Amino acid sequence: MAYDATPFYMPGERFRTPLESPTSHARWRAVRCIAFTFSLCAASAGAVETVRCALADGFDFPVGKPEGTAYYKSRGFYPNGHLGEDWNGRGGGDSDLGDPIYSIAGGVVVHSDNVGVGWGNVIIIRHAFRDAGGKIEVVDSLYGHLQERRLKLHQIVERGQLVGTMGSNSGMYPAHLHLEVRKNLQIGMNRSQFARDYSNYYSPTQFINAHRKLSSNLQRFEMPVNTFAGYGKSLADRDKAAPSGKGLTIPVFPSVIAAGNLPTVVLNPQGGKAIKPALGRPAVKPLPPVQKAPPEVSTGARPPRTAPPPAAPAPTAAVPDTEDFWTRLKSKLKQGQLTDDPQPRAIR
Repeated sequence: MAYDATPFYMPGERFRTPLESPTSHARWRAVRCIAFTFSLCAASAGAVETVRCALADGFDFPVGKPEGTAYYKSRGFYPNGHLGEDWNGRGGGDSDLGDPIYSIAGGVVVHSDNVGVGWGNVIIIRHAFRDAGGKIEVVDSLYGHLQERRLKLHQIVERGQLVGTMGSNSGMYPAHLHLEVRKNLQIGMNRSQFARDYSNYYSPTQFINAHRKLSSNLQRFEMPVNTFAGYGKSLADRDKAAPSGKGLTIPVFPSVIAAGNLPTVVLNPQGGKAIKPALGRPAVKPLPPVQKAPPEVSTGARPPRTAPPPAAPAPTAAVPDTEDFWTRLKSKLKQGQLTDDPQPRAIR
């Protein structure tokens, strides 16, 4: 490959006039370098809120692209259990260790880190696309247990671009890819804070098959990139760390993202502030008043001793949002509530 042999100039150096002294030019160049360094630090601290990227023109499978050739699903998706799909090579064992993993569609990287614990290396890519009705929808695709990560945070990704290589989380599992497709942009690496069902997740294979080819053009979209907290932290922690100190503004889209027991975020295709109406919990029905028996007329005889009546059960208190999913689920079952959604969603 041929390279341009002309000398490299700092921005503005090519146009320096002979009237500028070397000292003043050196000072100006130092100021520019400091400003550039500061901008990099601000970006690394999470100051970047949106990244402009193209809409996805379709979705493919992450292995054996584009059809998943020579790979199979060793474990599928099911709600309240396994929230993604495990993909393996047909050779069995660790024969697929180090195999290439590809982005299922174009988008932008919103997470790239070694989380450790049961995850290992994880990359999350955010994709915006236009559905059959012309509305812009956004989903996250997660690639877990990678041996190597080949993408950096906020990097723009093309469909079929190399994400990393298949791993085993340092030998914790047989080599495989864990793939998730999420509706909720707030989940990140904190799945326990959100409902583990179709309100927040897609079945990856069903989603990919339903979106293989999409209408595409040169339109670009301002993609929100800081919408979830770091691993082990809450959304409140994320908001406190925001540069404004007032939380992050999330430009959103025409769909409603259900966040389990967290506030619902309504997205607007024109951008703007996120609307976060509070979700109310099912009201606890008050116990019926205790009917008091009429006073008895004393006859002078000592009444026989009987066991005291059992105390009325205390009303069930609402479960605070900070408790985990299983505690909230048990509480809902006691109250006769299976979900916060008053109308059950159809499973696709």
